[in-house]
Amino acid sequence: MRRNLGHEAALAFGEAAVAPPMSLRGGNAVDGYSAAPPFDDRVDDPTDAYLESHYWGLAHLDPVSWRHYIPRLIEYALKHKGNHRTMVVDAFLASLRPPDREPPRFADLSAEQEKVLVALLDVLAFDDDSVWSKEAALALEEYWAPGALYRSDAGSKPEG
Repeated sequence: MRRNLGHEAALAFGEAAVAPPMSLRGGNAVDGYSAAPPFDDRVDDPTDAYLESHYWGLAHLDPVSWRHYIPRLIEYALKHKGNHRTMVVDAFLASLRPPDREPPRFADLSAEQEKVLVALLDVLAFDDDSVWSKEAALALEEYWAPGALYRSDAGSKPEG
């Protein structure tokens, strides 16, 4: 039975329905040394085009805002896992690599949220048609897999 990671992500990251403190567009503005505009649900609908225009913003999101976009980023990554390389997936995978931020993003995740992210990384790392094998495997090795290099509680990671 194939998992529906999009559905699992929507359930695990249910807070995504609430407007984030910073939009991806706002993070992208900060990346360009501009002031972050406030979230506007009419403008900040995370369509493919929106994600493709504002992916640099991922690096600047606070933990709540980052989690807000994760379900949609998971859907996008799965949709684009085999057909071509895209900066949206590249930026998303980079956001899943250590070091954790301050305030922490990774340490703030629930066990269920971690399981969904590990499952996504497993798909991207090990599916034969994935063009993201190297990047996803690196994220697993560094933080998300059992025995991860840069995680102090590496033995307690959820199973994918």
